[in-house]
Amino acid sequence: MKLLRKNGLRATALGALAVSGALVLTACGSDDNSGGSGSGSASAGTGASASAAGSADCGKGSGNLLASGSTAQQNAMDQWVKNFTQSCSGIQINYKGIGSGAGVQQFLQGQTAFAGSDSALKPEQIAQSKKMCTGGQAIDLPMVGGPISVVYNVPGVDNLTLDAKTMAQIFNSKITKWNDPAIAKLNPGAKLPSTAIQPFHRSDDSGTTDNFTKYLIAAAGSDWPYSGGQTWQAKGGQSAQGSANVTAQVKQTTGAIGYTELSYANASKLSTVALDTGAAQPVKISSDAASKAIADAKVVGTNGDLALKINYTTKADGAWPITLVTNEIVCDKGNKQATLDATKSFLTYIASADAQKQITSLGYAPLPENIASQVRTAIKSLS
Repeated sequence: MKLLRKNGLRATALGALAVSGALVLTACGSDDNSGGSGSGSASAGTGASASAAGSADCGKGSGNLLASGSTAQQNAMDQWVKNFTQSCSGIQINYKGIGSGAGVQQFLQGQTAFAGSDSALKPEQIAQSKKMCTGGQAIDLPMVGGPISVVYNVPGVDNLTLDAKTMAQIFNSKITKWNDPAIAKLNPGAKLPSTAIQPFHRSDDSGTTDNFTKYLIAAAGSDWPYSGGQTWQAKGGQSAQGSANVTAQVKQTTGAIGYTELSYANASKLSTVALDTGAAQPVKISSDAASKAIADAKVVGTNGDLALKINYTTKADGAWPITLVTNEIVCDKGNKQATLDATKSFLTYIASADAQKQITSLGYAPLPENIASQVRTAIKSLS
């Protein structure tokens, strides 16, 4: 629910954190501890004061953990890693935002302690995980809630409302000018220019793409004639790798529109679309609006898997339906004993109420307590 790149993407993070060069031990999987080439990371080593982490309980945890995946949660991970390691100085964590698809693949190859994914595990991925999760399998632990914003760069247009149908036609290259009648109808009184629309999408396999297109499939119907998934399927438009690059391209391109997590929109000070969902008023994106959507989600995973299903067609007042939940992918059983305690300590910390509150100011939506409590219980049982 795929973050910072060596080629400048650190500009959207909260501070640059030094990448640990230490040997990385994985929590589950093979003994091949080599990490793939990530394009951005959040890492921290020994810290100083113990006050910043709040509810962190280091337990017996120690060592170095490598994780990778979703760029959607990179800004949250930057904050959490920084605060956690100030309290738990014996644990080093290096999270690389390389996209959900790549992160899950590294995890299934035994290269990482856990993976961040904005899409729930597929049945075939769970089956594959049993080869390395000795006596167990990989499970989804919902952790980072975040609204997916639709960002745009149209000088002179400070407020813009779109609905699912119009948005789908824009990203499917059917609506190509900003003064198109369909857009004008939703924005009476707005001075819309004849500027060409430049839609941007993710070039890499992305849980953000998966969740954005799930919304279009559910809410736009025949105007989005694609099956969805982590790979962008519509023709036309321009592409960029990672959430931060999409954000950067929209910011520097007049007439551009793209989709990215709210944390990136806020950091780049980009304008965001309001959404006509059929509710009494167009919905403006916010952490609170995303939390309302997550609270309406259903747990659809089985056998300890806590994967959620979002109601993308909600018409509830103030609910932002284009919302993703990033899962931390871990083994429920068969974890390596050398790093199990450290993994559980960090995951327990980021699932805590204190840690969830920390990322609200970054544009993320705290997990509702009814979901967060299930996640903490699941982490406690990891073995």
